[in-house]
Amino acid sequence: MPQASSHPAQRSDVPERHMTGFGSAAPSADVPGLPSLSDTDTGGGTDPGTGTGTLAPADIRDLSKSLFARLDEVEEGTHEYAYARNTLIELNLNLVHYAARRLRAHGDSYEDVVQVGTIGLIKAIDRFELQRGVEFTSFALPTVMGEIKRFFRDTTWAVHVPRRLKELSLHLDRANTLLEQVNGYAPTVAELAVHLGLDECEVAEGLKAVNGCTAASLDRAVDAGEPDDTLAAHIGCHDPELAKAENLQALKPLIAALTPDERKLLALRFVDELTQAEIGRELGVSQMQVSRRLTRVLDRLRMKLSA
Repeated sequence: MPQASSHPAQRSDVPERHMTGFGSAAPSADVPGLPSLSDTDTGGGTDPGTGTGTLAPADIRDLSKSLFARLDEVEEGTHEYAYARNTLIELNLNLVHYAARRLRAHGDSYEDVVQVGTIGLIKAIDRFELQRGVEFTSFALPTVMGEIKRFFRDTTWAVHVPRRLKELSLHLDRANTLLEQVNGYAPTVAELAVHLGLDECEVAEGLKAVNGCTAASLDRAVDAGEPDDTLAAHIGCHDPELAKAENLQALKPLIAALTPDERKLLALRFVDELTQAEIGRELGVSQMQVSRRLTRVLDRLRMKLSA
């Protein structure tokens, strides 16, 4: 099954400055004039789910506001600015874990999803404006979840399909689960279409697109004990039209070398499918002459094709 070729932390759309302090622990030394994690730590150790001390949500909100206020005062690029920004990241990692637990899908590793979500958290911190009076959690959570959703959309589909169908597949998955719980059986295409207010053809297209989410190699062994027993051996078959396709490609230059009258004769016989008598009337010759001309042309083509 295809895997994402690049690590989430190496995405080119994230400026290098966004990665400062990424994945690291909280700064070891407090900066004078800035709030410290130890000022509000309740002493209960470290929460493995968030990476922060056991701070109450209200303490995190108050400390975050103080740090955002300080970010507006200090100059970007200074040690004080980096300390405040890194501490904000550590304080609010719980938002990332919350979003990762809600949106985890397609078997992606939890660590990769958290890393992508942390990139969204960093972007939210850099864009947040304290003076607007909005809670940071309300501002950051959609950004974090959007970053994770884009990661799922762009890296977890084995076959490229339009974004419209990817989003439709999510709606179909939720509708299928809901209707199956209500009705006690898997819903039909018609029932899904009525529930979502869509055309049946759109629903069928969305269900077909879901097959592009995963892929298996034709060389994959069907039986672990028989490595030569591959998937291709079970689904492959002889195509009787393959030889015809090869012959058509080989005939193209030979037919192009015929005279215009000979090409017209072949077109009347094999494209328009006229009888020899009808061709004779079309060309103003007898049926016998048509037969002789066709025989000469076809014999010449067979000879050149076999050579």
